Amino acid sequence: DRRDDPRGARGVRLKGDRRPEEVVIVVRRPGESGIEYLVLLRSPEKLGYWHLVAGGVDWDEEPAAAGARGLEEEKGLVTVPQPLGGSLAYDLAGDPEPVRARFPPGRERSTVWPFVADAPMGWDPELDEEHVAAQWAEQDAAIALLRYPEPREAIRRAASS
Repeated sequence: DRRDDPRGARGVRLKGDRRPEEVVIVVRRPGESGIEYLVLLRSPEKLGYWHLVAGGVDWDEEPAAAGARGLEEEKGLVTVPQPLGGSLAYDLAGDPEPVRARFPPGRERSTVWPFVADAPMGWDPELDEEHVAAQWAEQDAAIALLRYPEPREAIRRAASS
């Protein structure tokens, strides 16, 4: 039954020990023609769309710590992500029923904390079971790949920071 699937909306894992909040991290690096932004293709089991580094926030951690943990555990980048302004949010009503069904009953919105992390020139992420491909792109191309508005806004904020 898809309702028993522990994955949250948009592929973010939700468990009883996670707050109903997420982090999204814009990873950028210097490229030959300017700043490049990392975009990751989620696996088919994670709905198969382009996204940024993202993850849940544990009850005993701050969003910035969750971002740093996710970068190191999932992508092999050890750095301190910097906040990109205030939180973002999305309504679950706009997601398809199989996605909404993964959330606890009564949950209507999800809070997203955006961060930026700088990677060194030439750095590439480690891929895992959640992500099947990675692409570095300039701002407009990266935004065009992203499915949801919150990661697009995070890239815009990172580009102006």
